[in-house]
Amino acid sequence: MPSLKDLRNRITSVKATRKITKAMQMVAAAKLRRAQEAATAARPYAERMDKILANLGGRAIRETASPLLVGNGKDQVHLLVVMTAERGLCGGFNSNIAKLARVDANRLMAAGKTVKILTVGRKGADNLRRDLNRNIVERRELTGVRQLGYKNAEDIADRLLAMFEAGEFDVATLYFSEFKSVISQKPTALQLIPAKLPELSDTKDTSGAQAIYEYEPDEELILGSLLKRNIATQIFRGLLENAASEQGSRMSAMDNATRNAGDMINKLTIKYNRQRQANITKELIEIISGAEAL
Repeated sequence: MPSLKDLRNRITSVKATRKITKAMQMVAAAKLRRAQEAATAARPYAERMDKILANLGGRAIRETASPLLVGNGKDQVHLLVVMTAERGLCGGFNSNIAKLARVDANRLMAAGKTVKILTVGRKGADNLRRDLNRNIVERRELTGVRQLGYKNAEDIADRLLAMFEAGEFDVATLYFSEFKSVISQKPTALQLIPAKLPELSDTKDTSGAQAIYEYEPDEELILGSLLKRNIATQIFRGLLENAASEQGSRMSAMDNATRNAGDMINKLTIKYNRQRQANITKELIEIISGAEAL
C-alpha cells in the first residue's frame, strides 16, 4: 500500500499534468478558429475548380487529352501521399489517416500492385514505418512552417508532377482528414492523378438556366494548365483541412485528458484521506492501549 508521501506526490504530479492539458486545450481552441476559417474559405475555390475541370474534361478528346486527366494507360504503380501532423497528442487524428492509407496499401498489394508512399508530416511516417517502411520513398516534414501557404502545396505538387513525368507511378492518391466539427474529422482519400472529376450531372446548378462558357485561347491548353493547378489546389485544401482537424482533435483529446486528470485527483484525494484517517486511528489506538497498560 502506498504511503501518504507517495500519494501526495502522485496528486501533485497529476495536478501539474492537468495544468498542461488545460493549457494545451486552450491553445488548440485559439488556433482552431483560424484554421477552421481557412479550411472553410478554401472549399468553394476547390469545388469551383472541380466544376470547371468537369466541364472542360467532358469536352476533351480522350486520345489527345493530358495524361493528368486520362492517365498514362497503366494502373500498376500507385503512389499514396499521406498527410498527417508533425506532432502527436491529438487523439486518433494521425492514426486514423494512417489506418486508411494502410488498408488501401494492403488491398493494392494483395491485388498485385506496386505501392509507393510519400509522407507529409512526421507522424505519418512514424505510423506507417512498422509494416510499410520499405514502401516509403520520401518523407517531407513541415516542422519549421509557422503558417501554411499555397507555396507549401506547390512544392509538393511540383514533386508529384516530376515523379509522374519520370514514370515513377501511374496513379496518385491523397490522404488527409476532412474537418467536419470539433468532435468529427473524416479520413479521406482523394485521387489526384489521373484527376477523378465529378460527373457533369453532379456539377450542374439547379437554381436556374445553365450558363454557356466560351474558353480562350484553347480548351485543351486551359485544361492542361488547370490540371496542374488543380493538384496544388487539392493538396493545399488537404493541408488546411488537416490543420483544422488536428486542432479540433487535439482540443477534444486535451479536454478528455483534463477531465480524466480531475477524476484521478478526486480518487487519489479520497484514498489519501482514508489512509490518513486510518493512520490517525491506529496511532490513537496505540496511545490508548499504552495508557491502559500503565
